[in-house]
Amino acid sequence: MSTDLRNRRFLDACRRQPTDCTPVWIMRQAGRYLPEYRALRRQYDLLTVSRMPELVAEIVTLPVRRFGFDAAILFGDIMLPVAPMGVDFTIEEQVGPIIASPLRTRSDIARLRSVDVERGLGYVAQTMQASVAALDGQVPMIGFAGAPFTVASYLVEGRPSRDFRHTRALMFSDPAAWHDLMERLTRVTIDYLRLQIAAGADAVQLFDSWVGCLNAADYREFVLPYSRQVFDGLADTSVPRIHFGVGTSTLLEAMAEAGGEVMGVDWRIPLGDAWRRIGDDFAIQGNLDPARLLAPRPALEGAVDAVLGEAAGRSGHVFNLGHGILPDTPVENVEWLVAVVHERTAHPAAAAVLE
Repeated sequence: MSTDLRNRRFLDACRRQPTDCTPVWIMRQAGRYLPEYRALRRQYDLLTVSRMPELVAEIVTLPVRRFGFDAAILFGDIMLPVAPMGVDFTIEEQVGPIIASPLRTRSDIARLRSVDVERGLGYVAQTMQASVAALDGQVPMIGFAGAPFTVASYLVEGRPSRDFRHTRALMFSDPAAWHDLMERLTRVTIDYLRLQIAAGADAVQLFDSWVGCLNAADYREFVLPYSRQVFDGLADTSVPRIHFGVGTSTLLEAMAEAGGEVMGVDWRIPLGDAWRRIGDDFAIQGNLDPARLLAPRPALEGAVDAVLGEAAGRSGHVFNLGHGILPDTPVENVEWLVAVVHERTAHPAAAAVLE
């Protein structure tokens, strides 16, 4: 963790402390909407880049320098931890992870190897350290991992899915196999996030991107215990823990039970409603619809004002999108977004106190 940060407003907001203005970062902020990133990716595939500390550091710091984001996030993919488990996969452009042999049976799951993260994922610690060094105290660094359910869904489906039918079929038809898979992924996830924290992460985000395919009862039975184990396994680190999902409006209360200090919500629920449902003990991150950044400026401005209105000036709001930024997003809209959120939420009195 960084001890001499020049900009701490993201961490302060995560802890529901006063800030001089609302902090802003966006998921996939170091990604395909940036021409500099696209130029780099013409030379290297994602999995190759993930093993190149200097290049990862450049990708991580680029949007912070260009737009003035209040946090950086490590560059990589949520599937990295499954490679040392013996899973053969590729990342297909415009599609996502493709698993060579999906895990559909008990015997498939039993072949997964235990992971020593220092040996199997040590390169991630190196990319974290290089990125923290490159940031040089400008802003906090966020580490991340895919939640056990979301990673499991890729392993079972074999590729991105609309209905997750194979995942749900395994869950319901062979609960013992499902719980075995989730236990294995949970152990790796805890160790992987602790590795990132030891290497310099100031906060971590657990991406449960596809858990919105479940109802609340199934979430509580098949997912919640494992997400809770992940958050409990990081409690002694004292870093803010962000819990994010997509399409999870029906799951917010259950997700809050799993733990973390910050709940990430998508654009389907107003921030005020989310706060009323999970309580003021949580900070909330979100939740502009990413497609709003493709709209004309007046429409974008109205949507930004609506999000800020829902936040209502509470301590504990981290402005973000409701999911990752879209590849065809105009960079000038991103620049405008960061500047206008900072400007419209500025608190001169708080700034004087914080100086």
